[in-house]
Amino acid sequence: MDQSGKVWLAGAGPGDAGLLTVKTRELIESSDVIVYDALISAEILSLIPPGKEVINVGKRSGHHLMMQQEINEILLREAQKGKNVLRLKGGDPFVFGRGGEELELLVRHHIPFEIVPGITSASAVPAYAGIPVTHRDHASSFHVVTGHPRQDGTETLDYDSLVNVEGTLVFLMGLTSMERILNGLIEAGLDPDTPAAVLEKGTLAAQRRVVSAAGRLAEDAGRAGIGTPAVILVGKVCALSEQFCWAEERPLGGRQILITRPRMSSSALAGKLRSLGAQVIELPAISTRSISPNFALQRAMKQFGDRAGEEWLLFTSPAGVRIFFEQLAEFKMDVRHIFGRSARVKIAAIGSATEKALRGYGLLADVVPDVYCAAGLGEAVAACAQPRARITAVRAMSGSEELLPPLLEAGLKVDDIPLYETVYETHEQVKEKIQSLFEEGGIDAVTFTSASTVKGFVQTMEQLDFQSIHAFCIGAQTAEEAAKFGMHISTAKEASMDSMTEQILEELGRHGR
Repeated sequence: MDQSGKVWLAGAGPGDAGLLTVKTRELIESSDVIVYDALISAEILSLIPPGKEVINVGKRSGHHLMMQQEINEILLREAQKGKNVLRLKGGDPFVFGRGGEELELLVRHHIPFEIVPGITSASAVPAYAGIPVTHRDHASSFHVVTGHPRQDGTETLDYDSLVNVEGTLVFLMGLTSMERILNGLIEAGLDPDTPAAVLEKGTLAAQRRVVSAAGRLAEDAGRAGIGTPAVILVGKVCALSEQFCWAEERPLGGRQILITRPRMSSSALAGKLRSLGAQVIELPAISTRSISPNFALQRAMKQFGDRAGEEWLLFTSPAGVRIFFEQLAEFKMDVRHIFGRSARVKIAAIGSATEKALRGYGLLADVVPDVYCAAGLGEAVAACAQPRARITAVRAMSGSEELLPPLLEAGLKVDDIPLYETVYETHEQVKEKIQSLFEEGGIDAVTFTSASTVKGFVQTMEQLDFQSIHAFCIGAQTAEEAAKFGMHISTAKEASMDSMTEQILEELGRHGR
């Protein structure tokens, strides 16, 4: 029986994670090993699950990490081990992506494969700069050309033909050859005043554009310090950029924000920020590991409802809600065991997200504090509970120490049951990419939704200068933890994702620049 695996050759687009195809996003989750290029953005790399095997074969012009033949052999070797291999390439693998070369060895060894096209930078990068590569009044065709010379340095371009087609010319990987390319076109008869543009880091928060004329573009780009990756365009459509530019005009256009969150948490904040134009790196700085078997919870739940006239269940996170009901199921118990006894049962949630998670299980919280923090929850329950009520708090093993004092001071008996422990994990490759972005000033802010996400971030990114970080925190406890590391802190007015978004918009939005 054939034990070979399979290879998916997939395009990741030019960098914006929103331009990933649905199929490529699914393969990031389902593949056994991911072989990726240098041009894969930190935003996309941050979507790779932490347990996934990853191999960086990134190549930059003049700085080859790995030769093409070595990459081909890696794909073959991993597939022959029976693995499902995702070869993740920038742009589209069949548009100057050397995709065909990577398939030849697989074909010779009868390795099954699929091609997953990606959005090519040839059209996406101009679109993000407000340049349509075709337009009824200006260009009825566009032509994608590699800017690389042959390995021996000899010319590859037929400048006469390119000038005569009279369409939009798109040069990929041509920044180092830009002056030679433009001079070649002008010598072949191109009007030096023809509009032209060079677009750097297109679709990313750091994207820049220089729009000029063919005869002056190289000089203007050099003056602006344009770097790679970059796309060069020549044609009348370039003049439309000022009229049609849109990416930088969004409220958070040009901003890159790193979000720290538990791995199982939803990306609601990421979605809100992306809708406002920010590029978002999702860094699950912490994950939750359920305590199983959880004999302490099992004992407490067997007695729950028979120990006092009023019993309370306290939840401090959406993860805690989910794990609580998962563990109940392990015990062959459900809500009937909670509400089917003599005690009147009350439920408290630390905040709106936890309250929402409870509603998903058909439960409405009796108490949600005005201030979403452990101390606020303890104080709110202490004020509402009957004098001899019994309290059961189900939460993280390293939960906040501020929850219990208000309850104990009120004379209430409290069982503090750990449901899960917090684990800090991040891919080394993602960590290195994010480290580089911080050093380059490429990340404008970091968001924290709990003290544990601050701890996870600090433990993961231990080499950073934390005093240079602008931290947006969901509440006072989170801000206090961030302050320990000298971060510049902004705190949301309310402990909600909407309030955090408003705070970020107020401080980093275009009106504040």
